[in-house]
Amino acid sequence: MMKRFSKEESSWMLYDWANSAYSVIIMTAVFPLFFKAAAAENGVSAADSTAYLGYTIADYKGCKKRFFAFFLLIGVAGTAALALIPGESWMLLLICYTISTIGFAGSNVFYDAFLVDVAAKERMNMVSARGFGLGYIGSTIPFLLSIAVILSAQAEVIPLSAQAAGRIAFLITAAWWGLFSIPLLLRVRQRYYIEREPRLVLSSFIRLAGTLKQIRKHRALFLFLLAYFFYIDGVGTIITMSTSYGADLGISAANLLIVLFVTQVVAAPFSILYGRLAERFKGKTMLYAGIGVYMIVCTYAYFMDSAFDFWVLAMLVATSQGGIQALSRSYFAKLVPKQNANEFFGFYNIFGKFASIIGPLLIAVTAQLTGNSSAAVFSLILLFVIGIAILAFVPEETV
Repeated sequence: MMKRFSKEESSWMLYDWANSAYSVIIMTAVFPLFFKAAAAENGVSAADSTAYLGYTIADYKGCKKRFFAFFLLIGVAGTAALALIPGESWMLLLICYTISTIGFAGSNVFYDAFLVDVAAKERMNMVSARGFGLGYIGSTIPFLLSIAVILSAQAEVIPLSAQAAGRIAFLITAAWWGLFSIPLLLRVRQRYYIEREPRLVLSSFIRLAGTLKQIRKHRALFLFLLAYFFYIDGVGTIITMSTSYGADLGISAANLLIVLFVTQVVAAPFSILYGRLAERFKGKTMLYAGIGVYMIVCTYAYFMDSAFDFWVLAMLVATSQGGIQALSRSYFAKLVPKQNANEFFGFYNIFGKFASIIGPLLIAVTAQLTGNSSAAVFSLILLFVIGIAILAFVPEETV
């Protein structure tokens, strides 16, 4: 499968394989369930624990390999630290989780920016989509190991408590993430850059202001970032809050983990399919398709009241979550000046990850005001409507 790609492209794509364990086990599956159990034991209601989880989403910004390694270390260390926090310290769990998400989000800034260094413009859709496909495939391995430990503990096959099993899952994630990041650190190099200048900090602020002005001058970039700000917020919120939403509906932890595993398996080929279809129908057309699927997801979620409905919803998400993220990344990479890729991808990730505050906040506030998780998820459709409306004004990609 990898023969069509260079060593640099393959090493770059392998980081999707590496950090996908964090995306699934920490952000989506095990930690939300672990946290909600710890919160419940300390008298925090299901609705409030879901709201608090939404309020803790955060982000960071910087530029390439040294910074990538720095944030990678923060992320891996923060994830491993989750295994050391006592279950009764649920607020400390959130603090460590937030630290690990800073590492995850920060390292992704530089990882995404490396796309211009490892792939030619005409290969970006394929390389980006294949990376997401590898991520979904790779995530199933630590996910299966984690599920095996957790379910064995629940069935008393092994002498571990549920919390101890969750902690082992955190350690598996940290080890997987760190190990498979090594190829990127060793093989990928920065080809496009700006020479270092005296008074680096001051020069960086001046250059940052200049980059912001450039974004305003580059109409396509500016419009794409605005569209991305809204629709990716909805995507990220659905991914990170899905298990909390399912738990609030009474779906068992075991069923949630099985659904999420199948979602990863289904998402892998669909991510690659999006990349191939983008070569035929253009990336923008496939972004429209992905956003449309998510609008259907929000509508369907409003009427969901059974485990079967949750399965249908998960499979709908699986068809598009990797594709929409992969093509957004490659679409933006084609628009940016390569020598300024770090700074522009900094804005890309700020718009994407910082925007993730709005969706979880919308979920949290709506859930607390209405007491209805379904209405909270349906409210996210507003983000997709705004995103697709702005995307219509972005020029078609040239390659």
